[in-house]
Amino acid sequence: MDGKLTVQSPLLKLKRWQWWLLVAINIFFLVAGQAAAVLLGRFYYDQGGNSTWMATLVQTVGFPILFIPLFLLPSEKGDSNFQTSPSVMTLGLIYLVLGAMIAGDNLLCSIGLLYLSASTYSLICASQLASNAVFSYFINSQKFTALILNSVVILSLFAALIAVNDDSETPSGVSEGKYIIGFLCTLGASVLYSLLLSLMQLSFQKIIKKETFSVVLEMQIYTSLVATIVSIIGLFASGEWKSLDGEMDGFGKGRTAYVLTLVFTAVTWQVCSVGVVGLIFMVSSLFSNVISTMSLAVTPIASVIVFHDRMNGVKIIAIFLALCGFASYIYQNYLDDVKIRRSQTNVNETLDDMPC
Repeated sequence: MDGKLTVQSPLLKLKRWQWWLLVAINIFFLVAGQAAAVLLGRFYYDQGGNSTWMATLVQTVGFPILFIPLFLLPSEKGDSNFQTSPSVMTLGLIYLVLGAMIAGDNLLCSIGLLYLSASTYSLICASQLASNAVFSYFINSQKFTALILNSVVILSLFAALIAVNDDSETPSGVSEGKYIIGFLCTLGASVLYSLLLSLMQLSFQKIIKKETFSVVLEMQIYTSLVATIVSIIGLFASGEWKSLDGEMDGFGKGRTAYVLTLVFTAVTWQVCSVGVVGLIFMVSSLFSNVISTMSLAVTPIASVIVFHDRMNGVKIIAIFLALCGFASYIYQNYLDDVKIRRSQTNVNETLDDMPC
């Protein structure tokens, strides 16, 4: 969908149903992992957890899991013989900057989830697709079409609905001022995440100049490593590490449940990241963000079942608008894909007609 087709790509060896099956599996990983991670994060706070830096740390500390697919999958040589790889210093600087941004984004998410219900948090996060369109336009030269503009307007409208929703359910003890802080932090996290994806795509296109599965996994691993280090520094610099033992003792479900909650939160975030990088490899980074945004509409429904959040009229309308915005965006990607495939077919026919 990004208009790139590598002849050596192993994807060309797959039958169409096999390709769609792999895409469906990655979508499942992303949707299920993200929904479970958000619910576990809300459960951590509901049961007595209050360390925002610990909630930030678990979002990336599980990155060693990604070494499993990195080592098991065959390496793709691609067209590396015709490209100059960036220096180690250049790659290190990219990983350092993007990793620090990931840590900041995760911290904003943790603060937002502390002061908002899981359903409200997820609906606000869905506004990231609108900001992604803006950053893609200025950073990645993404063209605005009527469908994309329609998606931006719809998603901005539904985010505004959540912002003015006086009937939004908030966790106990959260004042109106803290609710506003949570809303602003979550909105800021969505914008920062969109910027992050655009900068990653820019790094792939202008510096790394290839987007194989191994390269995308390496990007995820090393930026997560940097984000984990930043989170650990923040945990100790803030002094929150001193309260972790007492937090564990006071956890509503007990010490064992406390540890398991953090472990499974870390695992589910990495399951989500596998889905993210899988969709980037199989389709595009833009498509991955579209699915990530769409999956946020699943979390409010799950939070109603798990945490008994109220599903009022505004939230129902917001979910409907989110799905409409997603549909508009995905249809534009479908049209782009059809156009690219038609162009590629014409090129192949031209090459076939050329004399040997």
